[in-house]
Amino acid sequence: MSESSPAVPVQQEDPSRGVLIDSERLAEQLSSDQPPVVLDVRWRLDRPDGRPEYLLGHIPGAVYVSLDDELAAHGAPLDGRHPLPSRTQLQASARRWGIRRGDRVVVADDHTGLSAARAWWLLRAAGIEDVRILDGGYRAWTEAGLPVATGDVVPEAGDVELDVEAGEGELKSLTIEEVAGYPAHGVLLDARAGERYRGEVEPIDPRAGHIPGAVSRPTTENLTSDGRFQAADELRTAFAALGIADGSPVAVYCGSGVTAAHQAAALTIAGFRPVLYPGSWSQWSNHPELPIAVGSTPDGDVRP
Repeated sequence: MSESSPAVPVQQEDPSRGVLIDSERLAEQLSSDQPPVVLDVRWRLDRPDGRPEYLLGHIPGAVYVSLDDELAAHGAPLDGRHPLPSRTQLQASARRWGIRRGDRVVVADDHTGLSAARAWWLLRAAGIEDVRILDGGYRAWTEAGLPVATGDVVPEAGDVELDVEAGEGELKSLTIEEVAGYPAHGVLLDARAGERYRGEVEPIDPRAGHIPGAVSRPTTENLTSDGRFQAADELRTAFAALGIADGSPVAVYCGSGVTAAHQAAALTIAGFRPVLYPGSWSQWSNHPELPIAVGSTPDGDVRP
């Protein structure tokens, strides 16, 4: 992906339909002759293993996905906490989840889509055309009074072919070298909480602050009070206020590339095509030769 690729509007009647699905529609699809594959991607920074909660209750037929083990590679700190998995790794996982050629996929979590979006981004980037995030997640499913299942689901192995490298399909990614100069010609969004962006706190990474030139847009600002995505026009207005316009490049990062995927989903719903920096702050802050900025403005107080 060239770092100069523009963000352009998605040409569809309702952009959210290419990203989201609601509980009622999912229930209809699950009872059809061709039900989608449902992936349960429960993960939180303070509780990365979501399997215990999954076993206690999940959408019928949903397969548990370990974000740390299956949606990320593992390397040195210089690579960040959640580097993208290789095509071979992701394809092996997708087949274990039971995904076959041409399948629709729905991804869900129990935390406003923050972790499910990582699966959405990876699978779309790897060439699977129809991947949707369950809007509102497992909570919305249960609040709708829909049935739940317990225990583990072990599907028959799938045969899906991922014919592109993760991050090099329809959805694009940036390297650490490309993101460094991005603010000079596009909008770089930081999806972390404001206090982390400003450098007031840093609970996990070695340095506090943000990439010089990055604009703060906490992912939580994309959500309604019940944990669903805001409407497309509301999101578009909010992003426009940050300087994002049709024909201008926009990229996103977060702490380790997880919630940045959620920001990318919000941008896509709003009608843009963002690129994602998967290394994010966990990679950038582990490179002491790179500058950081602190404070509430993009350039802030830049430090070596």
